[in-house]
Amino acid sequence: MTKAIKLLTALPPPQRQRLMTLAREVSFPEDTRIFEAGGTADRFWVIRSGAVSLDQQVNSLQRVTVASLGAGDLLGWSWLFPPYTWDFGAVAFSPVRAYEFDARAVLGLCEEDPQLGLTLVRNVAEVLAHRLEMTRGKLMEQYTLHRRGAL
Repeated sequence: MTKAIKLLTALPPPQRQRLMTLAREVSFPEDTRIFEAGGTADRFWVIRSGAVSLDQQVNSLQRVTVASLGAGDLLGWSWLFPPYTWDFGAVAFSPVRAYEFDARAVLGLCEEDPQLGLTLVRNVAEVLAHRLEMTRGKLMEQYTLHRRGAL
């Protein structure tokens, strides 16, 4: 299993400094819904402290947690890909402090500095690959538990 990448620390210092000029410090109280699947993905966050649960609505009454994120983790990647809507929901599992980035401003910065853009997209791709691997592991775990229960 690959190690989780921390977006900001993975960027070289000059690129990180340029990106951080667009950061805005925000906080979310515990149990705050940060975004909902299907909503407009026009920003992203890097968690400074606290925990966020990514969830998926499976029916009208039930949500399933698909990932838990903490300090240094990227929250939100749907801003990079059409149709720019969230694939999951996110809720603050505890009080959360984060850096918030406006997607349009970050994409503009990436056009001004193609090297920063390439590095950022590569790092987001690594985050996605890691999360896909984690999700696959959880699905296999659930499948195994379900199979044991069926015997």
